[in-house]
Amino acid sequence: MSTPTQPSKPPSNPTLGFIGLGIMGRPMALRLLQAGYRVQVHSRREIPSDLQQAGAQPCVSAQAVAKTADVVITMLPDTPDVEQVLFGPAGVAEGLRPGTLVIDMSSISPMASQGFAQRLEALGCSCLDAPVSGGEIGAQAGTLTIMVGGRTEVFARALPLFQAMGKAITHVGDHGAGQITKVANQIIVALNIAAVAEALVFASKAGADPSRVRQALMGGFAASRVLEVHGERMLQRRFAPGFRIGLHQKDLNLALQGARSLGMALPQTAGAAQLMQACTAQGWADMDHSALVTALELMAAHSLPSPQA
Repeated sequence: MSTPTQPSKPPSNPTLGFIGLGIMGRPMALRLLQAGYRVQVHSRREIPSDLQQAGAQPCVSAQAVAKTADVVITMLPDTPDVEQVLFGPAGVAEGLRPGTLVIDMSSISPMASQGFAQRLEALGCSCLDAPVSGGEIGAQAGTLTIMVGGRTEVFARALPLFQAMGKAITHVGDHGAGQITKVANQIIVALNIAAVAEALVFASKAGADPSRVRQALMGGFAASRVLEVHGERMLQRRFAPGFRIGLHQKDLNLALQGARSLGMALPQTAGAAQLMQACTAQGWADMDHSALVTALELMAAHSLPSPQA
């Protein structure tokens, strides 16, 4: 079910713990602070100054975060990172109290997410998997799409927190359903990026102005958010990461692993994953996923024209 998007807080303002303050986590934690929540934070890196100025309380470990937080939120790169933070030495599990809510907003393996939920519930805690879409821009604006798996009553408890960070919030189903939805999202986004990149490189090599081609396509059935945002990134050569190729490649690997376990084929996803692998082989894993266009430029022996000064 989709939900209203006006932020609201529960009657008892909970203390939050937020672990993982990277490209996405930092602005998400800041949105929670701006909404009036008390937020304790932990990161492998130095705590960003804007979070400290907004009132974030640094903690020395994930365990320390969990000891006093009513809700612990994780936003980490990959499945092993989540497992380490939750269950490793000085991890969340070592500091949890019964009744604590753990929300993993990372993008990880759906099967692993279900296993983590079982382990957390065995400790007397509630949990949700709630991966997001919308990139750094959406995190900064508080307009993320949030896909949630877990029990209905737990989703209701967490809804005010999600409303501080996102706009389109959907409870998809039980544990792991949020992660399944995120994998599907990443398939669609990757194939759209590949399609936009192929179209622009084709148009340019054929002699048309790719900027004008993109402008024309934005008014037709080919129009999409990817054409609008990432098409412009490709043309302007703005590849500073909003979402890194390496992370999207990880998500496509989750899709392909899931497909193998289900006995099905994802041929287009496999092709997009190979394009991202080609970028990684060139050393571009930390570039924005719109830089996938560079792999196609190599294959075409043709680059999009440099933007005019």
